Amino acid sequence: MPDRTFDKVVIIGGGPGGYESALVASQLGAEVTVVDTDGLGGSAVITDCVPSKTLIATSELMTEVAGAAELGVNFHDVEGDAATTLSVDLARVNTRVKALAAEQSVDIGRRLDRENVTVVRGRGRLDGPERVVVIGPDGSEQTLEAGAVLIATGASPRTLPSAQPDGERILTWEQVYDLTEVPTELIVVGSGVTGAEFASAYLALGIPVTLVSSRDRVLPGEDADASAVLEEVSKRRGMKVLSRSRMESVTRDGDVVTVTLTDGRSVQGSHCILALGSVPNTTDLGLEDAGVRLKDGGFVGVDRVSRTTARGVYAAGDCTGVLMLASVAAMQGRIAMYHFLGDAVAPLDLKKVASNVFTAPEIATVGWSQQAVDNGEITAEVVMLPLSGNPRAKMQGVRDGFVKLFCRPGTGIVVGGVVVGPRASELIHPVSLAVAESITADQLAATFTVYPSMSGSIAEAARRLHRV
Repeated sequence: MPDRTFDKVVIIGGGPGGYESALVASQLGAEVTVVDTDGLGGSAVITDCVPSKTLIATSELMTEVAGAAELGVNFHDVEGDAATTLSVDLARVNTRVKALAAEQSVDIGRRLDRENVTVVRGRGRLDGPERVVVIGPDGSEQTLEAGAVLIATGASPRTLPSAQPDGERILTWEQVYDLTEVPTELIVVGSGVTGAEFASAYLALGIPVTLVSSRDRVLPGEDADASAVLEEVSKRRGMKVLSRSRMESVTRDGDVVTVTLTDGRSVQGSHCILALGSVPNTTDLGLEDAGVRLKDGGFVGVDRVSRTTARGVYAAGDCTGVLMLASVAAMQGRIAMYHFLGDAVAPLDLKKVASNVFTAPEIATVGWSQQAVDNGEITAEVVMLPLSGNPRAKMQGVRDGFVKLFCRPGTGIVVGGVVVGPRASELIHPVSLAVAESITADQLAATFTVYPSMSGSIAEAARRLHRV
């Protein structure tokens, strides 16, 4: 390996795009500095992915316990009477959520320290393409020279003038973990991934939920069949879904929050979560002065190896708007360092990205979509297999969900898939491998699966794609 001792890399942002790229750069021999403002791990670890999925873990347990009677499990109180009510201690849940997030952040710091990565606390901005100025928490200033700079500053919850969070009853998704009282009626505005996940989680915790969706269905960006399953299950469990209902304003009067819709209707609750999308953290970073082109909405424009329009300046993660997933941010950061430091690099291929919506049931996808097939963007054969026929699903009382596979006619190569069901985030992996390695449906079908198992449905769906 070439000697990279004198290569210097400065990374602005300590989230997945930042710390993962720092580890790669250090491994390749660079001298690496991470400028961190909000805490190592960024929003993914401190206020977004880790906290929300920890909350969802509790909601999943509540869902499983609620269905225990069907599997022959009964609960009794100390007097022997049957226990019929489940409740959640939200204060304890959120205490655990924040503790786990803090621990993960500390773990990242230890790892960076072991790999000789320097962490500087403060806010960084470009002063030209190869210089970063850092303003410390105490107002002190230092300048860092670098052969390459990576911008990994993430994004923040979008708000509107007519819907301003107060941190108490009108909340962004970053503020929900300060709740100590259980909402008596929760309104979630926004039916994208974030809104759907929180609505599903709080519903499972026993909280009445109303989901306000401006679109004709929940999760408009996901597979339509998957969205239909989630919406049907959510309504069956008691969620109120207001489709084609655009929010005009959110106001608070004491303990009552009112969401007013553009058609004049209104809905009231004790709390409201705003899930209105994200805005990139790219202001006051000196980007345009350094020659970095910004796209609409303030996102940093990058190519498939994470380069911006400024020499030696790369960007990764939510600030690029490419695909707002922690896994994509990390891969963009790694690719940037591979490219700058001369290592073997494969450009980012979004058609190989697996993603998951952590609702109940989960929705996992990879590769080409049903919409792309329907629109004629790709020709593919499609098989959809309900999980209700899977023997392991029957044993576990699972009735909702399916496996869907897409393969190319003629070659039979698997080009995409959807899994809807419990732990779909785990079940999508064999499909992801098939897509990434251009495995055929016949090869996937010929791979042994455990009997009985949920993964057996993936092999069965692949068998149904066999053509003589």
